Amino acid sequence: MLRFRFYKKLIKEKMNLKNPKLTVVGAGPGDIDLITVKALKVLKTADVVLYDALVNEELLDFINPKAELIFVGKRRGCYKYQQEQINELIVARANSHGHVVRLKGGDPFIFGRGAEEMEYAANYGIEVAVVPGISSSLAVPASQNIPLTKRGSAESFWVITGTTKEHQISSDIKLAAQSNATVVILMGMSKLPQIVKLFQAEGKNDLPVAIIQDGTTSKEKTGIGTVDTIAQIVAEKDLRNPAIIVLGEVVKHRQTILEIQHQYAKELVF
Repeated sequence: MLRFRFYKKLIKEKMNLKNPKLTVVGAGPGDIDLITVKALKVLKTADVVLYDALVNEELLDFINPKAELIFVGKRRGCYKYQQEQINELIVARANSHGHVVRLKGGDPFIFGRGAEEMEYAANYGIEVAVVPGISSSLAVPASQNIPLTKRGSAESFWVITGTTKEHQISSDIKLAAQSNATVVILMGMSKLPQIVKLFQAEGKNDLPVAIIQDGTTSKEKTGIGTVDTIAQIVAEKDLRNPAIIVLGEVVKHRQTILEIQHQYAKELVF
């Protein structure tokens, strides 16, 4: 067995083959400055990078220039690759090229299917690793000066997918609407009318709501309202996916924090 491993290693070295590996990497919420240092280091070691639509394409400039780049995301409802095809592509490229980096928006373990891809690759004997990313569910509200928790306003928060794999609204949203927690909903714009009805059913018509499209990027758009008014605001501002919905009393603190920032900005002008 030891002799076999030795010769296998020797053959690989002779053929200049690399050990197959998959690293699932979180690219952060969109702003290229919000990717982690570790993620940038890993990108420089990649032989192949499979990246999603939510990844800021400016990050591609930081990748090993010899690496093969493959776009596998969804744009305007159209899939370049289905998930099963992505899984197979990971395994094929890892075996033929070596180090595959799967670059995903936000954090790969928060509605990113990163765990599924790692499990699939591991079943084929491929080494796997993960580099966490800053989740858009946390960073995007913060970038808009919305604290998900604040003493006296919210002691906890929910992060929920708006749409399940069956394309239905998540049943957890109804439970969240019954709580006093801040509720953050990803991939929920198509279900906004249903979300509004669930919160209205709990008597939360005046609960503050923020919707942030393309958060932390130059394309960022924001709509602020209440449960009763948010649908009209979305229509007026033409807000659409990718967007994050934030419902909770914490949204009302945004204006106060903005005013504080503007005050200091004026004081720093010489």
